[in-house]
Amino acid sequence: MNRFDIKCKWEEFQKKREQKKAAASSESESKDTIEESTLETSTEEQVDTQAESPSTPSAPTMTKDTTTTKDTATTDEDDTIDLREIGRRLWKKKWWFVALLPVAAVVSAIIIVDVPRTYTTSTTMAPEIENPVSSGGALSSIAASFGFDMSAVQSTDAISPTLYPDLMEDNGFVASLFNIRVVTADKSVDTTYYAYMRYHQDQSWLSQQGDTIMKKIEKMFPKSNNEFKGNTSKSQFNPYFLSKKDDGIVNKMRDDIGISVDKKTGVISITATAQDPLVCQTLADSVRERLQNFIIKYRTNKARRDVEYYEKLADDARAEYEKTRRLYAKTADENLDVILESEKSKIEDLENTMQMQYNTYTAMNTQLEAARAKLRQYTPVFTMVKGADVPIKATSPKRMIFVAFCVFLTFFIIAFFSVKDLLFKSKR
Repeated sequence: MNRFDIKCKWEEFQKKREQKKAAASSESESKDTIEESTLETSTEEQVDTQAESPSTPSAPTMTKDTTTTKDTATTDEDDTIDLREIGRRLWKKKWWFVALLPVAAVVSAIIIVDVPRTYTTSTTMAPEIENPVSSGGALSSIAASFGFDMSAVQSTDAISPTLYPDLMEDNGFVASLFNIRVVTADKSVDTTYYAYMRYHQDQSWLSQQGDTIMKKIEKMFPKSNNEFKGNTSKSQFNPYFLSKKDDGIVNKMRDDIGISVDKKTGVISITATAQDPLVCQTLADSVRERLQNFIIKYRTNKARRDVEYYEKLADDARAEYEKTRRLYAKTADENLDVILESEKSKIEDLENTMQMQYNTYTAMNTQLEAARAKLRQYTPVFTMVKGADVPIKATSPKRMIFVAFCVFLTFFIIAFFSVKDLLFKSKR
């Protein structure tokens, strides 16, 4: 190869190199032009957007709001309780339920079976309404619907029928029930109600153990000599000066006997509770009779005093009349053929005195009969609306309800301790 050929190839190589450089520079210029046009276009769009929405937050603000939203969503997720997870936890503890629920049922059944059963019965009576006001019938009905007793306002009695339930708060009335004769259904006990309450009450094993513990505690702390002892004389029982034992019996009787009055109808309801059904029925009937006697005695108290007063006056007038009549008869027999005017005047005076005393005696008898009629008028009449029957089924304790409650409580405790970490985590 000569020098001419080498020179030609070198020139061709230089031309190709310059062409490549020119092509590369043109490509870079075109790219810069495209980027500048794109930047100008985006800038103009951003300016237009800001002009249309001047309140649109900047990019950093939007980023901050997005972060806050994510945190809130995370907090909401933390506060949400996953029920599926709770179900899985409970399913893992299924053998705890299988093992402990039957135990709870058996233990609760043993406890409740040992508790003595009680029976309840009721009786109702309607007393005669005294001094009805015909013009206030509608008003009385409206007032009764709002709980007001218009008969108590219209009546002159110091004790209105609405106060009859408060008689059980009086120790005297409750103590009057002590001597009620009661007989159990199996005829094994025949005694007074006081003795039945004190010596013939069944207790559960837990109650017996509690009483034993209390007695031991009382022995550890001896009683002082000046401790309140209540009644010490059996011949003179004072219901308002009770011992601790008698006071407990009286309070138990208040719990077992209830008296209520319907303000609208005036019907008196009496309920009695006892551990024996026959004792329960006897107690309800006896309380009804005692309450009737109390109401009759109270309503007729003044009328009875009037009767006693006129009976005394009539007896005194009759005694004076009989005395004068005997004296007159004796004087008349002794002076059959009397001629002296003085003797005749004496006989006439005795006759006039006897007549006056007879008139007084007759007037007192009239007043006495009127007082007796008034007593009969004021004596209330009671109509027994419902008699006390011997209950067949016990009213308490509710054994099935107690067992079901204990089983449910056991289930709740096991479930709570199984998922308590989930609950507390959701709260945090």
